[in-house]
Amino acid sequence: MATAKRAAKPNASKEELLHYYREMLLIRRFEEKAGQLYGMGLINGFCHLYIGQEAVVVGLEASAKEGDQRVTSYRDHGHMLACGMDPKGVMAELTGREGGYSRGKGGSMHMFSKEKEFYGGHGIVGAQVPIGAGLAFANKYRGNDNVSFAYFGDGAANQGQVYETYNMAEIWNLPVVFVIENNQYAMGTSVKRSTHSKSFWERGAAYGIKGEAVDGMDVLAVKAAGQKAVEICRAGDGPYILEVNTYRYRGHSMSDPAKYRTREEVQKMREERDPIEAVKAILTTGKHASDEELKEIDKEIKAIINDAAKFAQESPEPSVDELFTDIYA
Repeated sequence: MATAKRAAKPNASKEELLHYYREMLLIRRFEEKAGQLYGMGLINGFCHLYIGQEAVVVGLEASAKEGDQRVTSYRDHGHMLACGMDPKGVMAELTGREGGYSRGKGGSMHMFSKEKEFYGGHGIVGAQVPIGAGLAFANKYRGNDNVSFAYFGDGAANQGQVYETYNMAEIWNLPVVFVIENNQYAMGTSVKRSTHSKSFWERGAAYGIKGEAVDGMDVLAVKAAGQKAVEICRAGDGPYILEVNTYRYRGHSMSDPAKYRTREEVQKMREERDPIEAVKAILTTGKHASDEELKEIDKEIKAIINDAAKFAQESPEPSVDELFTDIYA
């Protein structure tokens, strides 16, 4: 794969660094709790965890403004939390309860928030990419300067609808950032086995779409690339492709034992490239925060997640009477 860009040096204030640390840790602790609830039988169906990829969505949300939209695939809990959705509502949806964002009808892969401009969570591989372009078309039609983020993985990057969307997006000059979250494995298939392209973002050249690869384990590098991408789109020169090279620590889903890679490979990534530990190191070595202060943040976040889990388990199951009711009516 092409070499991804990393941030040359910290380009964020103390407040920004603490925000990124908190947001990534919130996602990490939420997903760890979701994994526990799944193991207890309180979450059913598919459940795809985002552990390891936190810097991608946190970095890109740092480049977004109010009114921008986002749409993603089934590995979506991190995106929901990063755009400001309530952990209680997300966790309640995972457990299929009335207090969830889709009132318990959507589960892990299908929940939405009009308020936060989050348009799913989609279980069909690559199906969200045309939706992302459609959101961008609406923005251009309305004459605003909003940008849509269409997230998809390296597996979906080989789907035909992605390239049909590239073609339309370039013809219509749409303000959409196509975000390829390349976590190196499409389900259990390594990108080395699934594609001979040296990168995914460069495929956009066939349609005249600009782009770049960025280190997805470096939240500051992702933020910088995101800012560049949205500036191009807001200036009317979109679309843009970002290939964000990242890594997931867990299996494809909770039912995946991940025997297609070694424990040593995963451990090496955890020890050398963890995005949360990287920001923690910047905060402590730069004397922006002490270990005690960061431990207090972790304690606060664990309390938020425990409250979310409690709310999810206490929320009632959906009434049978509203089985065919439009949840957004």
